[in-house]
Amino acid sequence: MTGGVLWLLGAIVVATAVGLVLRARAGTVRTTGASAADLLTPADLGGHALGPAATLVQMSAQTCTTCRATARVLGDLAGRRPGVVHVELDVAEHPALTRRLDVLRTPTVVVLDAAGAVAARASGGADRAALVALLDGLTGPARADDASACPGGTSAR
Repeated sequence: MTGGVLWLLGAIVVATAVGLVLRARAGTVRTTGASAADLLTPADLGGHALGPAATLVQMSAQTCTTCRATARVLGDLAGRRPGVVHVELDVAEHPALTRRLDVLRTPTVVVLDAAGAVAARASGGADRAALVALLDGLTGPARADDASACPGGTSAR
């Protein structure tokens, strides 16, 4: 019985550690080193056009509550920046793209540059301030009100 209790305690410790790591990484925008072979096209995005400056691709699921809040943030950022487009795609409707982008949880946000190369990604949503800084690098400085919270925005579905 002692061996079973120790195994159970070990499993609880490992599960807790994994949960804490995932929580700490949620929303963290990580830049990537994409190659030309990693370019995404409008066909990959279900026919949605790429933004002339950047595209914020959100991989979502119908049952994901965090996805709705993330869509508002991304739609707002896209609405405030010329040349930036927000595209929200359902993982169930786009399984090939989900596998290609290695989406393991929703929402996953993938930031594409003007050519369609993956510039950055975040799982479990995305930190607004980090996205603003990333978009500043891709599209130039933001307007003064860009960092403020504002409900609404535009997105393509």
